[in-house]
Amino acid sequence: MVGLNQLWLAILLSAVFVFIASSIIHMLSPWHKSDYPILPNQDRVLDALRALSIPSGDYMLPRPANRAEMRTPEFAEKVKRGPVVVMTILPNASMAMGKTFVQWFLYCAVVSLFSAYITSRALPVAAVYLQVLRFAGATAFIGYSLALWQLSIWYHRSWSITIKATVDGLIYALITGATFGWLWPR
Repeated sequence: MVGLNQLWLAILLSAVFVFIASSIIHMLSPWHKSDYPILPNQDRVLDALRALSIPSGDYMLPRPANRAEMRTPEFAEKVKRGPVVVMTILPNASMAMGKTFVQWFLYCAVVSLFSAYITSRALPVAAVYLQVLRFAGATAFIGYSLALWQLSIWYHRSWSITIKATVDGLIYALITGATFGWLWPR
């Protein structure tokens, strides 16, 4: 068994490497450019929403007040008439990414920490590189990818976005696993 204190550099560097890779994937490649198409009549939709002063948050429309209302013919008609919407309203602010980048890096570090924990409990000091890559990479893949599928299953998020994010997660997992394999205590 390997102590987590022996893996602090692998945890930190894997988070840094994933952060850099994700920046390249999202900012320099065309891979995610088609994720969110422009909404027809975007300006009219924005004007209509702006007039309602909806506070930031997550919403589902139509939304019943309770389970009993969900079973009424009136609610069924609302759903049938549409549109059925799941939306997130962000706070009105600049599109500054500083806070988001910090949160993303911390998330990468947490995924790496869990990868370190599971791998350190499964493998001894001087484990073979490919074994370390397999354990750390599989754990990182779970952290980066699997929960995304719930959004497509339950909230009908585009499967193409989910599949692309899963491929991103596989890349991040390989980077994490490779970093752990490289820095595994000998």
